[in-house]
Amino acid sequence: MSASVSERPATAGADAPAPTAAADRRAPSGARPARPGPALAVIAGCNAMIQLDDPIMNIALPGIRADLGLSALAASWVIGAYLLAFGGLLLLGGRAGDILGRRRVFVAGVALFTAAAAVRAVVPTGGLLIAVRTVEGAGAAFAAANGFVLMLSTFAEGPARKRAIAVCTAVGAASTAGGLLLAGALTSAGSWRWVLLLNVPMGLAVVLLAPRVIAETERIRGRFDLRGALLSALGAASLVYGLSQAAEHPWTDALVAGPLLAGLVLLSVFVATQRRASQPIVRLGLLRDRDRALAFASMLVLPGALIGAYFFLSQSFQQHHGWSPLEAAFGLLPVPVTMAAMAGVAVRVERAIGPKPMMAIGTAALVVENLWLAALGPGDAYLTGVLPALVLLGAGMAFCVIPPTVLATSGLRPEELGSAASVLNALQSVGGSLCIALMVTASSGHSDFSETMSAGFTAGAAFAGAALLLALSLRPRRRA
Repeated sequence: MSASVSERPATAGADAPAPTAAADRRAPSGARPARPGPALAVIAGCNAMIQLDDPIMNIALPGIRADLGLSALAASWVIGAYLLAFGGLLLLGGRAGDILGRRRVFVAGVALFTAAAAVRAVVPTGGLLIAVRTVEGAGAAFAAANGFVLMLSTFAEGPARKRAIAVCTAVGAASTAGGLLLAGALTSAGSWRWVLLLNVPMGLAVVLLAPRVIAETERIRGRFDLRGALLSALGAASLVYGLSQAAEHPWTDALVAGPLLAGLVLLSVFVATQRRASQPIVRLGLLRDRDRALAFASMLVLPGALIGAYFFLSQSFQQHHGWSPLEAAFGLLPVPVTMAAMAGVAVRVERAIGPKPMMAIGTAALVVENLWLAALGPGDAYLTGVLPALVLLGAGMAFCVIPPTVLATSGLRPEELGSAASVLNALQSVGGSLCIALMVTASSGHSDFSETMSAGFTAGAAFAGAALLLALSLRPRRRA
């Protein structure tokens, strides 16, 4: 087995606090012992529920626009309001779990997400739908920031934790596959309102089961850094908003440049305040370990290697080949199915060869897949032209997701896990917005859609190439 980061603990860094004394922690009253198997099922179910939301909303959006009379701008806010709340509140959600207890904040976040998911299916106006989507994004941020840490707390570093991460990856991919099919079928056969209720049963199950199978974490004595929380939330939200506008406006436009500049300034001030804060939201010492910093950086560019398939191929299938939503869902199905099937294989491969070569193989596969799709012609058949690339994409993502997740969260003290997980989630959220904005910019200016798609996948290959360079910069690990 390859030596993991746990076998060579990361240096905490000069500005990281000393290990918290027992007197600074409060054991949760009436805490239940963790039940690892059921706990993992609940946490993976929450992860699947959150990942399922994106394909649901994208497939339902045309029907929402028609029934509620939304303009193109208002429709973009149905998606954007969720992303702003989710990206802006991840860091605060992680800190809230430190102080209030991770299971408590996790359950509260899932409950808020589920309630909003139920309400959005019956809203009468677009304005109310946008408000509900904001609440839903806040619930998702608090749930995601703490669910991942609960998994890390339940499974010790090493093979058990890697298998747990692989299970969450597989379940998330499988939920995306199922969500595509269910959303496509319900949209084709019924109302978009039924589609928006798909998350509700899953959310209710998580809320009911989590207190019974997940142990509460120790609460760390401290206070909320309100100034840091406000700066991080506004800074991340400004970046996400500016990047979302870059998909439709020039980068020099005030709607793009203004929010991006504001976001960078706010986040710069946030970093400066965290250096001086006695109880920071983000422990900057985490970035002193080179491999952890590289793992964080990879989460900024990896989304760009995946987004193109869903963004461009879904349009190509429906608008240019006349496929129904359900047929388009079937066309994209090989990506999540392959990713789910390869997640377990990825754990065994990582154990045999280590994270650096494994991530290098995965990112190289993504480079080849994106270049393959960039060369796709209008007359190429699905079975010979598209399907092999989608299988390669699913396998490449399975090999790329697990190593940086393990590297970013290994070798840490319990009080550092929440900060690391929150940063990982926040970078992935901002990275997704950044990649789609750059891909749309790279593909604009072409009158023919096949040229637009080719330019977009070429940009995707560039993102995958950047991830490959980051993988090659990792330190090699000894094989045990």
